[in-house]
Order: sequence, then C-alpha cells, then structure tokens
Amino acid sequence: MLHKKFVRFPLILFAFLFCVMPADFLYPQRQRKITINLASSLPRNSPWGRTLDRISAEWSRTTNGEVNLHILHQYPGSEGDYLMKLRQDKIQAAIFTSIALNSVAPEVMALSIPFLIRNNEELDAVLQEVRPILNSRIEEEGYINMVLVKAGWVKIFSRSPVYTPQDLKRLKVGTNPDEQEIMDAFRTMGFQMVRANLTDVAQRLNSGMIDAIYQSPISVSAFQLYRVAKHMSTVNLAPFMGGVLMSKHAWARIPAQYQAPLLEIVRRAGAEIENSFQRGEEEAIANMRQNGVSINQATPQQEQEWYREISRHIPDLVNRNVFHRGMYERIQAILQDYRGQHP
Repeated sequence: MLHKKFVRFPLILFAFLFCVMPADFLYPQRQRKITINLASSLPRNSPWGRTLDRISAEWSRTTNGEVNLHILHQYPGSEGDYLMKLRQDKIQAAIFTSIALNSVAPEVMALSIPFLIRNNEELDAVLQEVRPILNSRIEEEGYINMVLVKAGWVKIFSRSPVYTPQDLKRLKVGTNPDEQEIMDAFRTMGFQMVRANLTDVAQRLNSGMIDAIYQSPISVSAFQLYRVAKHMSTVNLAPFMGGVLMSKHAWARIPAQYQAPLLEIVRRAGAEIENSFQRGEEEAIANMRQNGVSINQATPQQEQEWYREISRHIPDLVNRNVFHRGMYERIQAILQDYRGQHP
C-alpha cells in the first residue's frame, strides 16, 4: 500500500500546475481576441463603407470571433497621417488612393500617367500582369496589399468646353497639392496648374481663380462642383485606384490558418466594390447631365491629340523620375501588345 504522502504529492503538484498554467492551455476553447483597426475617410453609407462593414462581419464568422475587424469610418486626417499611424500601430489597416500608395511604392503612380491607359480593357490587361509586382514591392516596404481596385476614371471638368489640349492650356487648372506627379506632368506639357485643395475648389471655381479641375465624376457630383464647372470632357485622363493596406506586423498577429480565407474575403469584396464604383460613376454622370452639365464628346482625332501630347513628354517625365521608369516601360510593353491584338 502506498504511503499517504505519496498519494498527496501528485495532488499537490496538480494544484500547483493548475495555478501557474496559462489559461489558454487549461481552457483551449477560450479564444485569443485580435482587433484590427481599419481607417477609412469615407462615410459608412457609401460603397466602401457598406462593404467594409460586411467584410468585418465575414471576418468574425470565419474566425469564430477570434479576429475583430473594427472599421473606423470617416477617420480624421490625411492619407499621409494614416501611413504614419500604421507605422506607429495606432491603426493596423487603412484605405488609400493612388497618391498614398505611390509614397509606399513609386511604381503604383505609373498606372496614373495621364492618357497612358485609355479604357477599362487596357487597365485590366495591365493589372493582370503588374498586380503581383506591385504587391511584392508594397510588402517589401512593410505592408500587405490586401486589395487594389479600380475606382473609376479621372475626367476634366471646366467652366468652358474642353475638347483638345489647346482648349485646356488656355485655362487655369486646379490641382490637389498632394498630386505632385500629375501636376509636374501637366506643367511639363504647358498647362497652367494652380494648387487647390478639394475643400477649396468650389470657392476658387466661383471666384475665377481656377477654370478647370480633374476629378472623379463621383467626387464632382458629391461636392456639386458641376454647378460651376458645367463641362465634362469624355476623354479618360487616368484611372483612379483604391486599395487596402495592412501593416505586416499586424498581419503576422493573425493565425496562419485564417490569413488566406480572410484575404480572399477582402479580394472578393474588392470585385464588388469595382462594380459599385462603375455604377456610381455612370449614375453621377447621368445626374450631372440632368442638372445641366454639357458632355464634351471628343472625336477620335481629338483623342489622338491628347495621346500625342503626353507621348511627347513622357521620356522627360521618366528621366526626371516623376514616374517610375521600370514600371512605365513594363506598362508600355503590355499596352503595345494589347493594342496589337485589339486594334
């Protein structure tokens, strides 16, 4: 028969281990909660806002509540502020446009060289090849590019009709101070560029300090800038891109078994976002037309004038590092191949 002290020893040892063992070991059903704060400048009641809320719910279901994607709608600050807070881990993810993405990976801005990519079909052909390259470059800088979506096309809106480059050169063009690359490109081509924040554009248009702007039709409609800039050129100036970046540090906190499913949720939602932006752009243009905006339909010959104008200046812009040479050359090769097959 065992002595009583030998029977008591395992009981004492078990009690000791119970006290010092981590709770996750003793109760494996308990989950380690992970919160990812995602900042968005857009309102909840917008295509991005509604989709982000849906992504958040899907993440929670997919991870059984282990990963909480907390959406910070209409988060204050600029996209530059968002990047700084990402680095400081004050937020873990955010929505960005091409301008901020360019500050992470300069290759991104080559997508927005004026009049280089001319329609959605060309943009799709380019993105199919360059997305992996852009994702890799962004990851090298410490971020995960969760999705990159087409958010419509930048158009020229003006107080008087614009059909050709010469028409626009006679006007003072308002430009966002953050869009230095686009501003440099237009100045190189001989356009009169005037700095104007989006919040100042309406006042400057009304006062005559500027005569034209280049913006997404959705933005022009939302801010009712068409009430002064009553002409819209049909020429696509450049594609407007949007994306969601997450810091690699935050991404690493998400258990490996969840990463691929969560990424797939975001990218599937990105396709829905693209469709909603396309519908939104069409609805915005229809709304502005009903409110008296004149659509300046460029002829094929006038479109070629725009394309010739920028093609004369691109080598200088690339040489001055306004746009990334390697990415520009890759895009140009893709477009030449595509246009050869789709004349």
